[in-house]
Amino acid sequence: MKILVTGADGFVGRHLVRRLVETGHEVTAGCRPGGEPLDSWLGERWRGAVRVRSFEVTDSSSVESAVSAPIDAVVHLAAVASSGEARRDPAGAWVVNAAGTARVVDAAAGLRAAGSADPILLVVSTAEIYGKGKASPRRESDPVCPQSPYAASKAGAELAALEAWRRTGLRVVIARPFPHTGVGQTLGYVVPAFLERLRAAKATRATQVPTGNLDPVRDLLDVRDVVEAYVSLLAGGVPGEAYNIARGEGVTLRQLFQQLAEFLGIRAEPVPDPSLVRTADIPHLVGDSAKLRKATGWSPTVPLEQTLREMVDAQAH
Repeated sequence: MKILVTGADGFVGRHLVRRLVETGHEVTAGCRPGGEPLDSWLGERWRGAVRVRSFEVTDSSSVESAVSAPIDAVVHLAAVASSGEARRDPAGAWVVNAAGTARVVDAAAGLRAAGSADPILLVVSTAEIYGKGKASPRRESDPVCPQSPYAASKAGAELAALEAWRRTGLRVVIARPFPHTGVGQTLGYVVPAFLERLRAAKATRATQVPTGNLDPVRDLLDVRDVVEAYVSLLAGGVPGEAYNIARGEGVTLRQLFQQLAEFLGIRAEPVPDPSLVRTADIPHLVGDSAKLRKATGWSPTVPLEQTLREMVDAQAH
């Protein structure tokens, strides 16, 4: 397949581009102008197999230029992907996540209307759109009840995409990944943030580490398993449907903190810091991925302990 990946130079995009090339696809990487050069992250093995296109999701002409025939699929990752960033600029998150997705959808639907291509559009949403709920695995049939600017803007992106599917027949598939991590993730996310603070404590022999609320339960995946789910959905996802990508097991943030401290070989007491507490945090976010497993045969293969150990080892070098 000829596949465009938007946001290809992001954390997940980099993993996805490599995996798509490995599985024999022709990949175009849509990257923001002025971002990190492709050569710095793609690696010699994949460099010659990937085309790079300038892609700015807030610019209609840029989107139309990138989403052009011949193309078989688009994986739309470009987004404000950090809850913290979205809270700092809620309007900006809507411009990028909701309106930006509407631009991509419109360009893909235009190809179909012109008869030049009939692309699959995989829109990457988030499990956070479910908001607060019962302490049980979330299903795709559960109500969408976002409670953060990030989640709300992603719900808007889903609405824009599914409206186009109903109106134009564009083959839209929605992915709802639960939290995921891995080597190379930035400090705006919980595991890298924990690691940075724990390493600082180890270096200074501090016994206390500032944290936010450690009670929330999360379904945490390895980024490589999430990428495999995206690849599987390109082949097996049903247009008009949404699919949870989840391990189906919960872990508290306190358990994550303690596991990382153990791997680093330090004893550290987490101390609540009001500046790190997220308002209206979701207490329990665990997913049921039975629908995805039935449609594609996907299942997670990387144990959480392995992911955490790799991240600890990577930061040690």
